[in-house]
Amino acid sequence: MMLTEETPVPEAALPVDALKRHLRMGSGFAEDDLQDAVLASFLRAALTAIEGRTARALIARRFLLTLSAWRRAEGQALGLAPVTAIESLTLIDRTGAAELVPATRYRLDRDGQGARVCPLGPELPAVPEGGSAELRFTAGYGADFDALPPDLAQAVLMLATHFYDHRTDTALPAGCMPFGVSSLLARYRPVRLGFSA
Repeated sequence: MMLTEETPVPEAALPVDALKRHLRMGSGFAEDDLQDAVLASFLRAALTAIEGRTARALIARRFLLTLSAWRRAEGQALGLAPVTAIESLTLIDRTGAAELVPATRYRLDRDGQGARVCPLGPELPAVPEGGSAELRFTAGYGADFDALPPDLAQAVLMLATHFYDHRTDTALPAGCMPFGVSSLLARYRPVRLGFSA
C-alpha cells in the first residue's frame, strides 16, 4: 500500500499573514514580505507533521492510493480523512494494461476516523494477480486554511511558530512536539482497536 500526494498544498492556501500576526511581527515596513518564503516553509512543515500525526488531510488536494491487494474485499480503508470524493478506481494488470472500474461498482463510505471505498455488490473488483489497484481521491477540510476546524488551525500556527523559534536548534529529541500542539491534536489521533494496537 502506497499513498501519494498528487497535488501539493497551493501557496495561496498557506496562512502566512496569520502566522505573522501569531508571531507578532511588525508591519508597514518596506520589506514586509522578506520572511514570507521562510514562514511558508515552516507552515508546510507544520501541516505535514500534523497530517502525519492525525492521518487527516488539512487542505483539500488529490491523493493516489496504490494497492497490490485489498486488505478486505468488503471495504478498503483509504488511510486518510476527511475524504470528499473518489475520482477513479483503476485496475492494472502485470503488463501495465489499465481498466477503469465504473463508479457504479463502488461507493465512498465517509467516517470521522477514516474513509473507505466499499463495493456496491458483494465485494470490490478483484485486483489482477501481479498487478495493482489505483484509487484517486480528494481529501481535506477545504481549499484554504479558513476551512480548518479552529483547534487544528491553532495547532498549525503554534507548531509553525515552534519551528520558526527553534530553526537553528539541532538538540531537540526526535519526535519532539510542544505539549500545547499535542493536546490540540489528541482528539484527532487515529483510534486503534484490537490486539495489534
